[in-house]
Amino acid sequence: MIERYTLPEIGAVWTEEAKYRAWLEVELAVCRARAELGEIPEDEVEELAARADFTVERIREIEAETQHDVIAFVSAVTENAGDVARHFHFGLTSSDVLDTATALQLKRSLTLIRERARELTRLLADLALEHRDTVMAGRTHGVHAEPTTLGHKFAVWAFEMERNLDRLEHALEVAAVGKISGAVGTYANVDPRVERSACKRLGLASEPASTQIVQRDRHAEVLSALAILGSTLEKIALEIRGAQRTEIRELAEPFGRGQRGSSAMPHKRNPILAERMCGLARLLRGNAAVGFENNALWQERDISHSSAERVVLPDSAIVAYYMLHTTLRILQGLEIDRDRMRKNLNRSGGIVYSGRALLALVEAGMNRDEAYRLVQRAAMRAWESGESFRKLLEREERVRELLGCNLDGLFDPAYHLRHQRVVFDRVLGLKERLKDG
Repeated sequence: MIERYTLPEIGAVWTEEAKYRAWLEVELAVCRARAELGEIPEDEVEELAARADFTVERIREIEAETQHDVIAFVSAVTENAGDVARHFHFGLTSSDVLDTATALQLKRSLTLIRERARELTRLLADLALEHRDTVMAGRTHGVHAEPTTLGHKFAVWAFEMERNLDRLEHALEVAAVGKISGAVGTYANVDPRVERSACKRLGLASEPASTQIVQRDRHAEVLSALAILGSTLEKIALEIRGAQRTEIRELAEPFGRGQRGSSAMPHKRNPILAERMCGLARLLRGNAAVGFENNALWQERDISHSSAERVVLPDSAIVAYYMLHTTLRILQGLEIDRDRMRKNLNRSGGIVYSGRALLALVEAGMNRDEAYRLVQRAAMRAWESGESFRKLLEREERVRELLGCNLDGLFDPAYHLRHQRVVFDRVLGLKERLKDG
């Protein structure tokens, strides 16, 4: 991933240096597991651990000749290790090291992503409660529907983020699996107890049955979880983008002092962060498709998955983390225009209460089809002429006959939203679950 979208803490997990350090962790964990079983002397393992080291530059030099990165790594580590080097990479195949080390990197990345996702979920829950009474127009198909609250929107996103947390938790469990079982997974040259002990030392579970590789449905699930997370962040960004339109102007992402929106039009204030989130979400979905393709390989394995994974695993982790960071930034600085929301709600002359008027007439005894036609007629006239929907209803003789002349109850957003409090009671429950971890 390019530097622009790579935050230091997660970028550090996926550097070339970090990759080889993870390989070394795996190799030494295997050596210590073998020593634990009495296969090799413990003092020689510790001597090996003390002397085992590498430089990325040296690995590259050797790989330029061998055209094999693991062989280059093993050669670079052992060339200065002396006689104890014979214990290094004993009985292993390359994928034992590669896949187990990748599990370490995924575990570290998903742990960072999960914590940032929890932070976002908490913020959304707080915003939901803060804006439970911030009334605005609900829209379907981009058209005014009925009143809602900004807090309700935040609540919807908060609960979706909780589901993302569940998916990330499961993805972390699925990803944190290693294998030390040899060339086709049959333990021909390595004791199964070595795998169990080495993986435990590394904080990983062991693949219950592997071929030469850890099975790629695991990585597909990780990439899918990140893609779904990205789609949630895109959903939030898309809402803010729409609400920042000149004709609406209910929400706006933060705009820093000295920031400029256009080289040609000084008045421009564009939702560039939200638009960036929508663009990056596309990368996560595309990478998830690669994960699906990587699951089906020839027999015990081919290597068609490898080149793609070198790109999509680090990129998806880095992008997801960046998107969480940026979404937090947007929401923490979100500008909310309550007056504009109320003005937009009322600009259509009250037609957002047409559903309530329909039900009131039906409750008063009018045939539903007749009530629908009456209310729709008044609403269309209000829409086309700009007249008050309420006044048009009050002119209808049947409305006055059944409902009287005072329609205050029909046009009261507080009454309309009176049952919405149950959603915010559930948000309080979400906050308690987040507190409990």
